[in-house]
Amino acid sequence: MTAMIPVDPRGCAGKIIDIHGQKGMAWLAALPALVAEVAARWSLTVRPPFPELSYNYVAPVVGPGGEAWVLKAGVPNRELTDEAAALRLFDGRGIARLIDADTERGVLLLERVLPGEPLKSVADDGTRVRTVAGLIGELPRPLPTDGSLATGHPFRTIAHLARGLDRLRQMFGGGYGPFPARRVERAAALFAGLAGGRPQLIHGDMNPGNVLRAMRAPWLAIDPKGYAGDPLFDVATFLNDPPAGLAADDLRRLQARRVALFAEVLGQPRAAVLAWAEAHAVLSGWWSYEDHGRGWEKGLALAALYEALG
Repeated sequence: MTAMIPVDPRGCAGKIIDIHGQKGMAWLAALPALVAEVAARWSLTVRPPFPELSYNYVAPVVGPGGEAWVLKAGVPNRELTDEAAALRLFDGRGIARLIDADTERGVLLLERVLPGEPLKSVADDGTRVRTVAGLIGELPRPLPTDGSLATGHPFRTIAHLARGLDRLRQMFGGGYGPFPARRVERAAALFAGLAGGRPQLIHGDMNPGNVLRAMRAPWLAIDPKGYAGDPLFDVATFLNDPPAGLAADDLRRLQARRVALFAEVLGQPRAAVLAWAEAHAVLSGWWSYEDHGRGWEKGLALAALYEALG
């Protein structure tokens, strides 16, 4: 019989149940057995989980040769499958390496990024922006070609993500619920106008908690979504996770500086950075409402800020 390993999923249980309901509750009940099973399979020593969890159970582990790795387990879903596929293509360039995966069980074994301090711990905001811009310049990869798929590749496109705004209207019977109609329609139009160009494999969630100080490179990203799109979508994901607690005027000044610096460092039009940030902010607000029924106001406020900056 496989020895059970103490597992504490309290840091992620609430969000898992929000998203997956009864299926999530059943998965949480089975998690200790799953962790014990994969620990035996890959000869891992499992440590207590990281203190900040979200939608998955994530814990440091030690490999059979003393390797510093990370075990990430979640309810099996497309996000985990796409993450594994993206990590294989990124192949450790600018991002943590994938060591092994069992996507049918929802389990990934990953390189542990050490020392691992998150980018949000850096005091100078210009350094934060330049670090993210550097990774955004390094990470994107050509998309694989697979003639058996209509898109030619297995990854979700930004147009696919933007259809979340269609679900918003459907939820409210053709209306908009608490979302201002103009704000939603403006975001939909922005996404439609941004759909041109040749998509690349991008990270998809370049928030400041997903960039860690490393040893084999100054900084490495973790937790990619693996989308097919414009790298400026990654800029938007960073912009739309600003520091908490800022007064409105301070937030406006911060975001204006960040937008200008991203445009300068990446050689992109300021208007394009603002358009991506505004469209993503509305979509992010909808995702918060869809998943948790709350938290959508922040995205709408940021979208209004970007429109005003334009």
